[in-house]
Amino acid sequence: MTHVVTEQCIRCKYTDCVDVCPVDCFREGPNMLVIDPDECIDCAVCIPECPVNAIYAEEDVPADQVQFTKLNAELARAPGWKSITKRKPALPDADEWKDKPGKLQELAR
Repeated sequence: MTHVVTEQCIRCKYTDCVDVCPVDCFREGPNMLVIDPDECIDCAVCIPECPVNAIYAEEDVPADQVQFTKLNAELARAPGWKSITKRKPALPDADEWKDKPGKLQELAR
């Protein structure tokens, strides 16, 4: 199993989760983080660190977010999505976006 970053992360990109990851499985895109399923060891330490509750165990991903399981795997291998291992500031307007639903169209690849 793996963990999955879901829609709540889009346009926020809080990076509290990367500081606690023991295997550096997070990848950073322009306005979202994803988890590389080949690197994730299913330790779950990232889940409580996410301030927007965007991270789920694969088997717990909400039904309306299941497409993010495949999307995490795809984007983790995409050119330009590099490993992130240290916390950095969230996006400047993250607080404005953190509670908005329906952000998939906002995803910058």
